[in-house]
Amino acid sequence: MKNIDNTFKNKIDSLAKNNLSDASSKRLGRDLTTGIIAILCICVGLIYSAVFPDKKLIPSIIYTVAFLVEGIPILITGLKGLFKRNPSNEMELLVSIAILACYFNGNLILSSVIPLILNAAHILEERSILGGRGIIDGLKKMQQDTATMVSDDGSEKVVDAKTLRIGQRIVVKPGEIIPIDGVVIKGESDIDQKSLTGESKPFHAEPGNNVYASTINLDGNLIIEVTKEYKDTSFSKILSMLEKSENITNSDTSIMNKFLKYYIPFVLAVAAISGFVTKNVNVFIAVLVSSCPCGHMLVSSAPMIAALSVATKRGILIKNSKFIEELSEVSTVVFDKTGTITEGSFSLREVIPFGEHTEEEVLKISHSMASTSNHPVSRALLSSDSGIKADVEIMSSQELSGRGIKATLKDGRICLFGNRRLLCENGIEVPEENEESVSISYIALDNECLGKLIFEDKLRDNVKESTEELTESGIDKIMLLTGDRKTSAEIAGQKAGITQVCSELLPEDKLRIIEDLKKNECVVFVGDGINDAPALKSSNVGIAMGAMGSDVAIESSDIALMNNNLENIPYVIKLSKSTRKIIYQNMIASIIVSFVMIALSAFSIISSVIAAILHNVGAFIVLINSARIRK
Repeated sequence: MKNIDNTFKNKIDSLAKNNLSDASSKRLGRDLTTGIIAILCICVGLIYSAVFPDKKLIPSIIYTVAFLVEGIPILITGLKGLFKRNPSNEMELLVSIAILACYFNGNLILSSVIPLILNAAHILEERSILGGRGIIDGLKKMQQDTATMVSDDGSEKVVDAKTLRIGQRIVVKPGEIIPIDGVVIKGESDIDQKSLTGESKPFHAEPGNNVYASTINLDGNLIIEVTKEYKDTSFSKILSMLEKSENITNSDTSIMNKFLKYYIPFVLAVAAISGFVTKNVNVFIAVLVSSCPCGHMLVSSAPMIAALSVATKRGILIKNSKFIEELSEVSTVVFDKTGTITEGSFSLREVIPFGEHTEEEVLKISHSMASTSNHPVSRALLSSDSGIKADVEIMSSQELSGRGIKATLKDGRICLFGNRRLLCENGIEVPEENEESVSISYIALDNECLGKLIFEDKLRDNVKESTEELTESGIDKIMLLTGDRKTSAEIAGQKAGITQVCSELLPEDKLRIIEDLKKNECVVFVGDGINDAPALKSSNVGIAMGAMGSDVAIESSDIALMNNNLENIPYVIKLSKSTRKIIYQNMIASIIVSFVMIALSAFSIISSVIAAILHNVGAFIVLINSARIRK
């Protein structure tokens, strides 16, 4: 098992070291090719000029080839900047003017050397220590393309994982990557799920447990029944979301982009004035080259890439720019209860019949009602070891959100199974009690309450530490919203360190509370993404817990936690604040470097070649500062 685990770890590490996406690799190859051609042309031109000093035409042609090969990509990008309001294009506009001025002023070698130096700097930036997108691309390579399908007669056949259909069965042997989402029907094994959850401790899978694509089977043979097709697996949806998340690194509304609207005209003016005053076109060129705002372009994108990288490693999936824009300003954190601060797996503790009814009678009817629902309480009842089986035939049933189940039996009687509110709404008297259990469900038949079932739900181990961290990080208000009874909700809140508790809420009540809080506060809502989708979408930032396997959680939230580690809530808030702080630091450093370089060039202190080399100082300061996020 150690060998398998080490192999898997080595694979992850090697993927994480690959800092380039496929698109970046192609761009790198192109830049290296054009760079080599340009260098060869310059060397050949210099040698020819040394051998034949009187012949100027041939060297001029050779230098022109170098200029065209190395300069045309920059000229095309700069030309786009004239027609498309994109700062990344406008950035190259200054260099385009500079190298054109060099060429038509007769500085043919310089017209090739400047873009050559700039491209060399860009290559170094691509190979920077951030490597955020490389980790995402590394995850893509972990998808298993083939699967071993098991037929009804027990024979095995290797097939394309994309051809698997729901209901088919596959075998996964020790050391193999699970190719598709499914449920274990035979065998036991430890599953390494850190590719999805960031959790290093293996998950022990046994019959009935769900397993997920791109996790690794460590030590046992598993027969798995397919529950999702290849394109619909949790891993596929996560990759799709991560690809979209790359777009959040360049926000059109950022302060730096607004700054560049004034910066570029300012630089052109300074360059023109400097060239006019000194009567030296080289000063004009030097100002343009030194002012190229490469560092400005990385001010926000570099920290965001680094933040995405460290978050993904912890199983935190960031979907949009709210991570910086709003999460760093959060003042209120609101938690759902079941499945969020609790484990969400109820267990039947006690059955209490009322009047002359028996425990067996209560259980039989309750089992029948629970079989029509997928609610956690219903699942807990059906999986309990009561020995009682459903024997009441139900003609029709309706699940009432936040209340329970209302059904019509075969003999026409009406049966209710749910909380106190459901029974009271139907005019049924419920005996008063002071039970402090986590959850109580009542069973009623023909307007008579037959009894109650008491369920327990354990709080997550680290919930108290997480709320304390939130308070220490400056969160003003922490709330708990739940549909549970007031007594049990307050007990859970007290154990979790949450003083503001709202209980007996319907989903629409949670939504209303979130909307009211948003009027004066920046609100984060943390839920399990199943019953909380409206509240997740409505909050300033929605964080879905335990999103692995839940399409609703991934789609409805701004941030999805693939594991159930509550300590990731204060962590991601601190990460957003650190990222924003570093963005401001980058902004100041980049602006200072740019103005110093412009001043040195304008006063003829540095030449255009030196300016081409030094103008990247700001970019490297930004990259190094942004890399601190990874620590």
